[in-house]
Amino acid sequence: MLREPHENVATVLVDPCVLVELEVRLMALDLRLWPVATAPICADGPRQAFQIRHRMLEARRGAWDDAADWVPAWVSFGESWREGVEPLPWVARSTLYRTLDEYAGHVRYRRGLGGVPLLNVPRERTA
Repeated sequence: MLREPHENVATVLVDPCVLVELEVRLMALDLRLWPVATAPICADGPRQAFQIRHRMLEARRGAWDDAADWVPAWVSFGESWREGVEPLPWVARSTLYRTLDEYAGHVRYRRGLGGVPLLNVPRERTA
């Protein structure tokens, strides 16, 4: 039985005051930030965002209570990180974690990747 196609993502909580700045920083590295509440793969994004935030906060038993109002998001890897059907190279993960660590006061995450349905990036139309 084959696994459904999926996207490798890191699940993070982001302080809203740095959300745009972090998104731009990640885009420069061909990494994409997808707030769960507005992600195109979520039928009920706000509800899923609430559930993810709740699970992440509960798992840390109070250590992340400062992130109770932060934005749950997924970070996916752009095409430049992919090598055909091969798994993501370690340099992709280390680049992601190093960048998230730069925002340590405004980002909470657990190292490791999860899988979500494919997140399609809108492409520019050419004439």
